[in-house]
Parts: sequence; structure tokens; C-alpha cells
Amino acid sequence: MQFQHHGLSHEELLDLYKAMLKPRMIEEKMLILLRQGKISKWFSGIGQEAIAAGVTLALHPEEYILPMHRNLGVFTNRNVPLNRLFSQWQGKKSGFTKGRDRSFHFGTQEYRIVGMISHLGPQLGVADGIALADRLRGNKRVTAVFTGEGATSEGDFHEALNIAAVWDLPVLFCVENNGYGLSTPTSEQFRCKHIADKGKGYGMESYIIDGNNILEVYSRLKALTKSVRQRPRPLLLEFKTFRMRGHEEASGTKYVPQHLLDEWAARDPIENYVAYLKEEKVLSEEAEVAIKKEFIHEIDENLQLAFAEEPIQSNESIELNDVYKEFVYQYIKEKEGKSNIRLVDAISAGLRQSMEKHDNLVILGQDIADYGGVFKVTEGFTEAFGKDRVRNTPICESAVVSAAMGLSINGMKTVMEMQFADFVSSGFNPIVNYLAKVHYRWNEPADVVIRMPCGAGVGAGPFHSQTNEAWFTKTPGLKVVYPAFPYDAKGLLATAINDPNPVLFFEHKALYRSIYQDVPDSYYTLPLGQASLLKEGGDITVVTYGAGVHWMLEILDNNTHFKVDLIDLRSLQPLDWETIYSSVRKTGKCLIVQEDTLFGGIASDISATLMEKCFEFLDAPVKRIGSMETPVPFARTLEDIYLPKGRIVEVLNELVNY
Repeated sequence: MQFQHHGLSHEELLDLYKAMLKPRMIEEKMLILLRQGKISKWFSGIGQEAIAAGVTLALHPEEYILPMHRNLGVFTNRNVPLNRLFSQWQGKKSGFTKGRDRSFHFGTQEYRIVGMISHLGPQLGVADGIALADRLRGNKRVTAVFTGEGATSEGDFHEALNIAAVWDLPVLFCVENNGYGLSTPTSEQFRCKHIADKGKGYGMESYIIDGNNILEVYSRLKALTKSVRQRPRPLLLEFKTFRMRGHEEASGTKYVPQHLLDEWAARDPIENYVAYLKEEKVLSEEAEVAIKKEFIHEIDENLQLAFAEEPIQSNESIELNDVYKEFVYQYIKEKEGKSNIRLVDAISAGLRQSMEKHDNLVILGQDIADYGGVFKVTEGFTEAFGKDRVRNTPICESAVVSAAMGLSINGMKTVMEMQFADFVSSGFNPIVNYLAKVHYRWNEPADVVIRMPCGAGVGAGPFHSQTNEAWFTKTPGLKVVYPAFPYDAKGLLATAINDPNPVLFFEHKALYRSIYQDVPDSYYTLPLGQASLLKEGGDITVVTYGAGVHWMLEILDNNTHFKVDLIDLRSLQPLDWETIYSSVRKTGKCLIVQEDTLFGGIASDISATLMEKCFEFLDAPVKRIGSMETPVPFARTLEDIYLPKGRIVEVLNELVNY
């Protein structure tokens, strides 16, 4: 292994040695504790220390780093207190996740570190969002994100690189090519000679770096980061290295040919560097011993602090309260002056006024800029706010959701338009596994609203007609809003944007241009989790939302003998249980109407909860009605059969006569 000191002083050369040695010594201690059952799991970075150390030291302290399992050197070289790291690995209070997540699955704003999730790929898009926020503010900063060679096969990798290239984002995509994705060798993962070759397809600069040579890593990164700060652009960096231990300790290395282990053992980044330092008279035997003794003392001292901590204690209230970031709703009353507008106009007006109110709000989505979006919600927005804040995205929902998360981490608000709610399946992973869980895991809010044009009744077929709110009401950490009227839509959208938690905001396409209402011209807010009682009657409670509200209003206008409490939920998470309970206790009968197919929908949960909470008040079984258990058909005649509207009167009659 050839070392070139690149003009570094003796002190700097020694600092690089210490930067690798400390994580190595910590890890050797952790492997002992793992065998003793004092920590639960370990992902070894032995043999890869030069990469994390070199990259971290080349960055400025205010620049974000997104590490993975084997990047302990990121944490130690950002000077994260060791006792807190050790507590994190033992699931104790002084850690970073209150015992809710393990090992390196955490972040900390204090040290500008954003930890991974097990799904790997989304963090690449998160880095895009962090870097975009820096660019929008004019910060000359880079963001470094780590991944392994295995994750370069994931769609998120390609989506994130594409976005970064299109937007000239200052992201260093650091790929540690350590030979194996768990047990699968690189020869079974891709056919290109080098991972760096993948950058060509995105018009991106890429470099191959010897990941076991600390001087090469550090010197190359120093030069590259300086260049990227001055001329923002993404770089794909492939670090050639090897994983000397199993994917995690339980996996072992039996699948690795012995000759590879021998060859890479001879290229150990620390042993070779120590030999170089001694040859150059930079490091003496005495100094080496002294450095190791200092680290042993530091490690043992901090381990004792962690061991001395009591097991973490909690209760149901604490756990539930930490799922969401606290949000104190501020009621803003509308001013005089109203216009009779459509639902789509109300959403557009609300979004425009929120853009005026929040100068850190960015809108992301396909075709939303000059074209104005497929439903023209953002028409004219680029003229008003510019293309920096109203950004067309490539067709890559997953990376865009992740980028929205990154914007939030770096202090921005985001509204993402999911062109059709159906397409959210392509961005499902970061919504339910990142946005939903991030506050509970490490106290970081996801200040993201995802607009979801949805619903049948417009002859759009199976891929443009779903109302898939139940995918998200099941996931703790998400809020779900589903207005049926222009007035509600405008006020609720304003609140959703103010709320620092992730909100799925459903907008029914069939209502966009068919429902009019007098709506205040001014900015105003409405609270989430507060249902609306639209009609009062003593015989039956009908609970519904979205298009179901308008079906019921039409039915009740044509069938005046039904005496109904009609409840428009407006918000599905949080849900206004008290309004439902109060009505059912009065009427003794309840019908829940949803457009979604029946099984597993929100009607099922409301029904089950009413049976538990209001059983003694019920005079009939709680009834549910939803769409037929098929995908949404295209032909209008088939769609009429699919939707439940035509079956509602029959069920109401059954309840009246029960």
C-alpha cells in the first residue's frame, strides 16, 4: 500500500491515525460485550475505518453526514460522547432513541448526523433534501451519505442519484464496496466493472478511491469537498474495501473464500498506516502505547457510565405522546370577504396563501411548475414563487418523499403532490417507515404534507381511482385528512402545513370541480381531528367522509323520512371519537359509509370501537357499507356497480325497521 502525505503536518498525520484507531478499539470492546450478552447486535466495520474517518474529517462540523452500520468513525470523529453511544447500544435513556431503536439507527441534530433505517435506500433521497435546503438558502455546504454496494441495486439509489444530478445538489454519494451484500458477492449484484461506472448514466462525476488508504481518502475528500462547495454538484464515490467480519456477527464469514480474507487482512488500513508512520518517524512505539492507553481509559470510563444507568423506564402515556411532535393548534379566524369557489380552487388558494406565509415552504411534484399540475392546483405558482420553491420532480415518488424528509431535517417545510393517490405505492416505504417513525425513534419531526388526489366516479380505472386512506390510518405517526367541502379543504390544508408532523391530505377528484361553496378569501385555519355535524336527526347516525358525504346529502334530500345525524369526519387521524360516541348514544343506530372497499377499511375500526364503547346504547347492529371487493373498474356502468352509493338507501331502511 502506497502512502503519500500530501503536505500534511505530523500532527495531522497522527490525527488521522487516532481517527481510525478509536472506532477500531471501541469495536473490539463491543465484540467482547456482544459475546457476554451485554449488547444485542453488532455490525462490524473492522477494515473499513479509513472511509468513515477520512470523509468525516474532510467535512465541516455544520455539514450533515448520513452514515450506516459500519461507520462508527463518523460518530467518534464528530465527537459524540462515548457514554451516550454505549447507552444507545444498550437501549438506555442517555442514548439517542429512548430505547426505541438499536445500534446506529438514530440521528442527532446536535452533531449533524442522520442515522439510517433498515431499508437502506431512502437515506440517499434524504441527503438530496438536506442538500437542496442548503442550496435554497445559499449555504456553501456538502452533504455526505453512505451506502453499501448491495443498496446500489435498490431503486432508491438510482432515483436519488437522478434527482441530485438534475438539481445539481452538493451530495457525496459514498459507496463502500466491501465485496458482499450480506452473503451475496458483487458478481451476483451487478455486471458493470465498477459501481462508479453507474454515475455515467446520470451525467455525474464519479471516482474510485482506495478505501483502505486513509491518506488517499482524506486528501481526495478534502479536494473534492472544496470543489463541490464552490460549484455545487453531486459526486459518486466508490470506496474499494472489504468486510473482514460477517454482515453482522451472527452471520459469520463461511461463505467468503479464505484467500480473500487473507489478501484483505494484509491491506488492513490501520496496521499499514502505523507502519508508514513509524517509517516516517511520525509515530514511536511509546507514543502508540500512550495513545492506546488513553483510548482504553476513555472507553472503560464511558462504559462504566453506561453500565451504571438503570434500565429505561416508560409508560403508555409517554410512549403515545412521543409518536407525534407536539403541535399547538392556532386558530386563525377568517376575515370578511368570501367567494363562491370549487374545491380545487380552495385547495389552490390555501396552498398559495401558505406559500406566502411560510418562506421556507417548498412544493414538490410531477408537472407542478409551469404546467400547474395535472389538476392545475399550482397554476401560476412559478410566476409567484419561482422554480426554486415550486419544483418539478422526475417520476420517482420514493426519492421525492425522502427528499421531503431531508428538507424537513434541514429546517424546511414541504408539500408534495402525489400526482394520483394510487401512485403513492411507489413512495410507500419512506412514508410508512421513515416519515411515520422518525419522531418516535429520535425526536425528529417530519414536516411534510403529501397531497393525495384520489377517488372513483370519474371513469379513470384501476390505477387512477383508489381511495387508499386505510393504508395510512393504520400506521402510527401519520396524520390523515380527507375534506369534502371547499371551506374545510382550505382551512384544514393550512393547518396541515403548520403542523410539523407528516400529513396525508386526501382530495377527491370527483369533487374538485363539482362542489362549490362560499369560502373566505383570507387565510384561516381549522383544527384537525374535529368532525362536522351536517344534519341532526334522532333515528340513525351516519358517519362518512369524502364523496360519501355528498352521496348522503343527496339521499337525505330525496328521502326526507330518514331522520339522521350526518357526521362528516373531515379528519381520519386524529379521529373525532367523541362526536361519534355522542351521536350514537343519542340515536342507538349507526351506519358507516366509506368509498374504499369494505374489508380492512376505517369503517371496520369505527364499528368495532362502537361495539366496545357504546354497546349498551345500541338498538341495532352497527352497519358498514363500502365498495365492492374488486379493483376500481373503468366503464361507468361497472363503476356504478362497484361504488356503494346505490346500496345505501336499502341499508338505511334496514336500520330504521330493525
